[in-house]
Amino acid sequence: MSSNHILPPPRTAAQARKADELTPQELAFVLLKEARKRVLAIAATFSAITLLTLVVGMLIIPRNYIASTTILAQDSDIIQPLLEGRAVSTGVSDRAGMARQIVYGRKVLQEILAVGKWTEKELSPVAQDKLMEDIRNNTTVNSPRNDLVQISYRDTNPERAYRVTEAFGTLFMQEALATKERESREAYEFIDKQVQEYHRKLTDAEKNLQDYRSRNADAQPGSATDVNTRISSLRTQVEQTRMSLLEQESRAAAISDQLSGESAVTAVQTRESLYRTQLIELRTELDRLMLTFTERHPDVVRVRHQIEDVQRAIAQEQERRKQPTQGVLASEDAQLNPLYNELRSQQAQARNEAAATRSRMSIAESMLGAELDRSRRIAASESALAELTRDYEVNREIYQDLLRRRENARVSMGLDQENRGLTLRIQDPATMPLRPSGLRFMHIAAAGFTFAVALPLGLIFLLVRFDPRVRVARQIAQKTSTPLLTVIPTYLTPKERRRQSLRFMASAAMVCGVFVVYGLVFALKLTSA
Repeated sequence: MSSNHILPPPRTAAQARKADELTPQELAFVLLKEARKRVLAIAATFSAITLLTLVVGMLIIPRNYIASTTILAQDSDIIQPLLEGRAVSTGVSDRAGMARQIVYGRKVLQEILAVGKWTEKELSPVAQDKLMEDIRNNTTVNSPRNDLVQISYRDTNPERAYRVTEAFGTLFMQEALATKERESREAYEFIDKQVQEYHRKLTDAEKNLQDYRSRNADAQPGSATDVNTRISSLRTQVEQTRMSLLEQESRAAAISDQLSGESAVTAVQTRESLYRTQLIELRTELDRLMLTFTERHPDVVRVRHQIEDVQRAIAQEQERRKQPTQGVLASEDAQLNPLYNELRSQQAQARNEAAATRSRMSIAESMLGAELDRSRRIAASESALAELTRDYEVNREIYQDLLRRRENARVSMGLDQENRGLTLRIQDPATMPLRPSGLRFMHIAAAGFTFAVALPLGLIFLLVRFDPRVRVARQIAQKTSTPLLTVIPTYLTPKERRRQSLRFMASAAMVCGVFVVYGLVFALKLTSA
């Protein structure tokens, strides 16, 4: 077999992919060639997309106008430092949230319907709810700063957007101030109601406490202290009396012991014994004188006469004693013992004092028992008295605190009624929007032109990229591994050249028509503006 008939070696997958890929110059040449073939379709697609964009931008997509107003909320006031601690400001920290609650409320939206002249048409309740929902969706409330509230409204009608936004600002200030005033008034009324309620409770507690004290005499204030003092005094008195009684009983016992050793009657000397004693003394003196003197001495004679007188007195006494009045003589011979009488007197006095002390101790013990019973009654009533007193004290403290709070609420209500607590004013008033916001017509037109150009080019690129046909001569040599001798170009007949010229002219006319239409629309807009 000759070498001319030998088959070329098979290509690998990588070599095949490399042969199929076009260089950037080749790709641009192929794209231009395909675009020239389909110039009429590309122009038609471009015109259709741009005109459709024009219709959508002019008729379907509405032009939205946004009007906004900014409200300044100031809490600081010259009155606040003067009334610090006496008045409570009802300011709101989340002003944006408060504004949303007011603006999105049904009451405000009902008035907005009248301001926007939506109520000129008869609307069903369902249509009104849907319209209110649309107004909520088109209304934006935010707070750029803590003291600012910005309300924005979007509408297709610039005049209505202005009126609605201005009404939103006015209604918000009215409702905010009314809400503050209502809150202050409701707070005052609530506290006043609580004051009256606790006044009734305080009166009832005071009445119960007074009734209990009137029914229980021992439940008076300080009764426990008085009773304890009285008990301590009585116990001291009982102890002292008991000690005195013991002393007096010991003294009476000592006197009784001493009295038992004494006789009630004591013997005494009679006159006869006295005379005999005197006679003995005279005889002794006579014997002494006789030792010195004679019988005739005057002293001896005197003594003898005295002895005779004494003897006669003794004889007379003996005669008298022999008479029948023996009782009288016996009484003269014996007398009561004076010490015995003194001891008897002291014993009687000691017994009397002991009896008096015993009686006094009995009375003191009885009084002590009475005070102990009273102390037990006071202890038993202390729990009920403590509970009643506690209820009274708690109600009194709450009542006094509520009185202060009611006065503070009264001052706060006065501030809110005079709009002194919170000042709301329009910082940036709403103005008539002159230009629509969001996607304007020029943006929509630019997007339409971009899409109208990108879509045909993208389709041609996809056609060239995924069409398996051979587009350049290099691919033939690479795919078959056979040398390429020459390339025969395509020649158009006169008829085909005329047809191609007509397609170019028609495509240029369509494109120019699109630009003319857009120019007229922009001119009309400028004229209407």
